[in-house]
Order: sequence, then C-alpha cells, then structure tokens
Amino acid sequence: MNKSITQDTQNDNQISKTIRRFFTRFHVSSALKAVNAYKRKGIPVVEIFQYLFLLVFFNRSMYMNLLSGRNTPSFAKDAVYRFMKMTQINWIRFTTILSSRIIKNAIVPLDSQDHANVLIIDDSLFERNRSKKVELLAKVYDHAKHAYKFGFRMLTLGWSDGSTFLPINSVLLSTDNKKNRINEDTVVDKRTVGYKRRQLSMQKGTSVMLELLKEAKKANIPAKYVLFDSWFSSPSSIHAVKGIGYDIIGMVKKTPKMFFRYNGEDLSLMSIYNKNKKRRGRSRYLLSVMVDVIKDGNIVPAKVVYVRNRNKRKEYLCIISTDTELDENEIIRIYGKRWDIEVFFKVCKSYLHLSKECRSISYDAMTAHTAVVFTRYMMLSTENRESRDKRSLGELFLYFSDEMSDITWIQAFQLLLQMFRTLLTDDLDIAEDAFDALVDAFMDTLPALLKSKLQAS
Repeated sequence: MNKSITQDTQNDNQISKTIRRFFTRFHVSSALKAVNAYKRKGIPVVEIFQYLFLLVFFNRSMYMNLLSGRNTPSFAKDAVYRFMKMTQINWIRFTTILSSRIIKNAIVPLDSQDHANVLIIDDSLFERNRSKKVELLAKVYDHAKHAYKFGFRMLTLGWSDGSTFLPINSVLLSTDNKKNRINEDTVVDKRTVGYKRRQLSMQKGTSVMLELLKEAKKANIPAKYVLFDSWFSSPSSIHAVKGIGYDIIGMVKKTPKMFFRYNGEDLSLMSIYNKNKKRRGRSRYLLSVMVDVIKDGNIVPAKVVYVRNRNKRKEYLCIISTDTELDENEIIRIYGKRWDIEVFFKVCKSYLHLSKECRSISYDAMTAHTAVVFTRYMMLSTENRESRDKRSLGELFLYFSDEMSDITWIQAFQLLLQMFRTLLTDDLDIAEDAFDALVDAFMDTLPALLKSKLQAS
C-alpha cells in the first residue's frame, strides 16, 4: 500500500462502477468533443463534466466540498466556471447525440419493430426567483401555482417507447416580449453557438420547438409521432411538424377562434361536436370525425377524437392525429405516453437539483447545468430499463448516493490505515514484511462484506 493516495486516485475511487460504465459505454468524452467541448492541454474536459455530474450524489455543492476539503477535484474552481460559461459548446447537440446513442444501442434493439416510438414536447418552469441579475431573466407565468415568477420556460423535447423516457434536448426560453424581460443578454461573438442560443431563447416556443425537432431528425432518432398538449396544437404548428416528417398526436383547445374544415365548412371543434350524434355506453371516446387542417391553402387530413374528461364528466377533451389510419383507441393509448415527460420534470426538480444547484447568472452556465442534469436522468433511466428494477427513479438516485457515500467511507478507512502504517514504520522501526503480515492478519478478522470492499478499492 502506498504511503499516500494521489488526488487522481481519490477522484477515480469516488466514481461507482455503474457511473463509470455509463460514461465509457456511451462515449461521453467523444460526445463532448463533437460539440466543441475539448482542451488542447491541461485537465481533460470530461473530468470537469464528470465532477459536475457527481455533485448531486455527494449531496453537497462545489462550494461546500471545497470548504470542507471533501471530494475536492484536482483542478481549481475557476476551471469549472470557465467550462460552464464557454460560448463555443453546443449543448443542444450534446444531449441529442448522447440520447441518440442510448436509444439506438441500449433500447431500440430490445423493442419490437412495430413499436410506436414517440417524441414529446412540453415546458416547465426553471425558477430563478432569488436573483434579479440573471442574464435574460424574465417574468414567467407558473400554470401550476397560477402566479408570475422570475425564471425561464424550459422547453424540452423527450423520447419515449412507453417504458423508458429519455430527454433529447431543451432551450431555456426567456420571452419575446421586451417588457417582461428583467435583463438583456450580454454581448458575445455573433459567430458562436452562445449567441445563437441567446437569440433562440427570445423566440416563441412554437418556433423553438421546430428547431429542437430538426436536431432530433438530424440525429436519426427513431420516432413516428410527436405528442404535445394544447399550447402547441395550432394549425400552423401541425403543418410545420408534418413538414419535418413526423405525424402529430396532440390535445387541441376548444376555442371558437380555431377552425377546421368539416364537410366543406370551416367550423370550430365545439360546432363539429354539436352537429354529431355521440356514442353511448362506456366507450373510451364520445365521437370521432375526419377534418382537414388548412394553412395558406395547404391541407393536412386529420382525425379528431372527442374523449370524456375524467375530472369533469360533463366535459370533453379533443385529441387530433394526422395519422388517419390509427384506430381511435390507439390514438388515446399513444397520447397517454405524454405523461412520461411530467414524471421527468418531477424527478429532475425533486432529486437531480434542476435550477437549485446552479447559482450562476450566466445564460451559458445555466444551459450547461441543464445538460448535466439531463445526463444524470439518462443514466438513471438506462439503469432502470436494463436492470428491470421495479424501484422508481427516485429510489435509484438514493441508491447511487448511498453507494458514493460507501466509497467515501472506504477512502477514509484507507487513509487511517496509511497513517497507522506511517506511525509503525517510522516511529517504531517495524520492517515492511512484518507490517504487511500485521495488515493481512487484521484484514482476515474483518467481516466479509467490509473485507471485499477494502480489497476492491
């Protein structure tokens, strides 16, 4: 046993086998390099990314780690700050590449060929209420709490096969309304990715959605349908998504201002509902009609399914599908996969410290933090899929946290053993062979579980 443990060895021991296997198997290092996250010399970028990835499992911030002296990296904190603020890194492409590798190598080979894979679009509040100096900070309406808050709308594109959900990419949306922006963006080189993502953040969510879908299409992520709620289901969005090459299954608003062509007339969904006889009994849907979605003279045929609202039995919901060959029950079943993204948002906020861990006022740093959180979720989701574990993702997260704590305890035990060795060999002048025999005898008396962990480390 060496007289001292180097910092690199400590950092390596702090990474559990599952996490190390995930980084190696899906080539996280090459994914980072492909999006301009690399250095010609010095600390490899993947080590900085790995350190940020592991922070949540230590249950301490980087500041507290540095303060306590535990789990300290071999690089200075300024290296982390510079990495997170880099305007050259394309984080949208990074998460898209990584999720594509996981889907193609670990998930799709296990699914049947006729499986309906879907892309899901939704947004959630990325809250930054405690700081008013955050770049591009905006007043955002929280639909869950029915109040305005400071922060961003985290528009997210995800993938699901019904069993596993993976985040593909996202954009932290500010607002296109200058009056609702608390701060403007900082001046950066217009040739960089950082400038482009700032411009993207100030566009409408429907146009940003198309950019995220184009990235997924470019990465050849296997999916036939795009699912979204009523916020994105306008005729213009339906035509645009169909133009990219996806069919749409989405909830549609019941509004007198939105029209669909039915039997040669332009009618609202409510008018179409009132004109038709409803199904009786315990059918899953009340009515199904064929309509034309018209935009600038172009026509997209679609099927509208009227479903009884479970929460309010006297009301109904409208689901539209541009795949007119689908059965009504199949449309309802596929749309049910949209719930996966709500679970994703809950896990990210409750367990993976989304928005809580990053206190930087830089828009680039917040985007990098989001990519780190997405990578954590990808690992948990993949592990849950492959181990056929009945535990929730939250329980798996706690399992990894406990595992990291065990490794830290083993390191502390190693340090105590080394101090004991130094004391015996230097002060009492005991020979190396005699000390090794003493350690072996001590190890033999330990419980089997503790002995195996110490030998492995």
